[in-house]
Amino acid sequence: MKILSVTTLFQNEFIDITHDVQQIVTACGAINNGWCMVFAPHTTAGVTINENADPDVPSDILQQLDKMAPQKAGYRHQEGNSAAHIKSLLTGSSVMVAIQNNRLVLGKWQGVFFCEYDGPRKRDVHVHVYRAAE
Repeated sequence: MKILSVTTLFQNEFIDITHDVQQIVTACGAINNGWCMVFAPHTTAGVTINENADPDVPSDILQQLDKMAPQKAGYRHQEGNSAAHIKSLLTGSSVMVAIQNNRLVLGKWQGVFFCEYDGPRKRDVHVHVYRAAE
């Protein structure tokens, strides 16, 4: 397992970490077949796979998440970050990506994103790389 450090700049933000995750996979040596788990050990952040070609897509997603879980909505949680907890629940805290020939198997427009909902902060992302038995 490797820990990727991510520094966020905004309260809500998607950060493309595809390149960083691929570097970790590459550093593990030749993997013909396997998988990579990317996990955010935070209750107010997440990880997702989505389009990384058009920066408007993550912006649109964040805008819709804000509508579904607005910052101020009469939440009872005293820390004032209930919206972040809800958004994290919606995107999830981990993704699994296949590895083939030492490369992440992603669609042409796909990328792996760290999703910040309670920033700005310094966050950790755990990357676990598994080699399939052959």
